[in-house]
Amino acid sequence: MGLWDLSLSSCVKITAPKRVVIKLGTGVLTSGIGQLNTERIAALAAGVAGLRAAGTEVIVVSSGAVGLGMGRLGLKRKPSDVSKKQACAAIGQSLLMQTWQRGFDPHGLTAAQVLLTHEDLRSRDRHLGVKACLEEIIAYGTIPVINENDTVSAAEIKFGDNDTLSAMVASLVGAQHLLILSTAPGLIDMKGTGEIVPVVEKITPEIEAMAGGTTDITATGGMISKITAAKLAVRAGCGVFIASGAEPDIIARLLGGTGPGTFFVPSGLPLEAKKRWLAYYQRPTGGIQVNARAIPILRDEGRSLLAIGVTGVVGHFSEGDIINILDAEGRLFARGVTAFDSHEAKAIAGKSSEELKPLFPGRKRLELVHRDNLVVL
Repeated sequence: MGLWDLSLSSCVKITAPKRVVIKLGTGVLTSGIGQLNTERIAALAAGVAGLRAAGTEVIVVSSGAVGLGMGRLGLKRKPSDVSKKQACAAIGQSLLMQTWQRGFDPHGLTAAQVLLTHEDLRSRDRHLGVKACLEEIIAYGTIPVINENDTVSAAEIKFGDNDTLSAMVASLVGAQHLLILSTAPGLIDMKGTGEIVPVVEKITPEIEAMAGGTTDITATGGMISKITAAKLAVRAGCGVFIASGAEPDIIARLLGGTGPGTFFVPSGLPLEAKKRWLAYYQRPTGGIQVNARAIPILRDEGRSLLAIGVTGVVGHFSEGDIINILDAEGRLFARGVTAFDSHEAKAIAGKSSEELKPLFPGRKRLELVHRDNLVVL
């Protein structure tokens, strides 16, 4: 199997998560101001039903109420007056729930409306009450559909966003994954490659600098709020996906390891769990070929990949990128985070560590891929 024809679903078996939270932005659910995209909602409802059939509990955090209310009232721009926004939310929320229930009806599922403010999750007593309520709703086999209670909380309309709310809910219910689906295909490296960043191991200032706001007249937040939400969720041990909700079958593809988007690795996980994420959710930018002697050292002894075992480089990659590790025939057998870029990898291929020391005097580690960042598939 070559570098670019790898199917993750064919080489690893991914256990269905116990519980996931799926956040859906206004742009995903509508095709214009007040115009619901019923086909997409039906497709997303089918994706939720598929997870439920596989034994995964699902909580939906759905935006869209204010935008739907604007459409029903014939408004072309979001009102600046708080009370008018509240009126839009009140009108649109009922339309939103009706649409979700119609989407779930063919699958025999029931939607349960839950309206929250941030204060509901900050106050200890209310926090516990919300948690108990959600657990009961889930126990009945129904799908909680959560939204901010914009009709009663002016602060939430002005400063809040459902990205943050979804992260707080994911932390509250102990979800293994949070899927933030919007019109954004993922975190894009606008100042570098211009491509989607497939995996974020740690949210650094450089990662945050890639985010931008939103110019959508019915949306709130943009990528900035999504990064903020991801920071909250990963600290709670929840993996976060940011992806486009317009992608076909996106829910199953993300959780199956083949969907396009950005995955934020949860913090505080044991090493083996991090290696699972490395194996399942990466989209490598290149690869390296190794000789026959290196394979048992990596596969059976669990050691790092040294330059002396490298025979060739495929594609272009930078230091810190995810790369495939291939045998002499180009068959993939491992994956890891490279400590050298593709040009350096070509230059050091076949060299011993002693030969590398004078070439890279400032580097403490000379492994091409350290064992902590390498997983055998």
